[in-house]
Amino acid sequence: MNDDIRLGPVLVALFQGVLYRDDDTLLWQALLDLQMRVRDYCAPIALELLLDEAEGYAYLRQRPAAEGMAEVPRLVQRRALSYPVSLILVLLRKKLAEFDATGGDTRLVVSREQVADQLRLFLPESANEARLLDRIDTHLNKVIELGFLRRLRGQDQQFEVKRILKAFVDAQWLEDFSQRLASYADHAASMDEEGKA
Repeated sequence: MNDDIRLGPVLVALFQGVLYRDDDTLLWQALLDLQMRVRDYCAPIALELLLDEAEGYAYLRQRPAAEGMAEVPRLVQRRALSYPVSLILVLLRKKLAEFDATGGDTRLVVSREQVADQLRLFLPESANEARLLDRIDTHLNKVIELGFLRRLRGQDQQFEVKRILKAFVDAQWLEDFSQRLASYADHAASMDEEGKA
């Protein structure tokens, strides 16, 4: 097949989001074959291809402006994450690191109950368990929408943790989040002290 014909679908898939090897092996192979052309195509619009062959995913990321160059308008939008969604991402990232350390299977599957149990440790206590679970479901749906979890077919309460989470929640992101958590804890402690005074 002509490379020009194969390039279009690869670029469209990357502009739409993350391309996974397991989701479309033909498109993945086309990306591997044409990755230099994809990089050349994306470079003038300040996008760079991040390709992890071992983990089986690829995506486009905005490249920072070079020294002395004007900033190119953002094509790939950044999204602010709520505290519970950020917390779920951190918890899943830590679980993925533990899972990888044990070896074995390549797919990490977690249940809604496992995520809820871990989240309860960090969220304010609630007398209404049903409302808490509804909120957790809302946060889980956001994580699915962001592409870090995938609901297993026929098992609504089971989720596969997508390995791309490792690329987005890196050591720097975890450090920044830890610092925010510390400031939240300090703020909560000062509010508690004011309430006692």
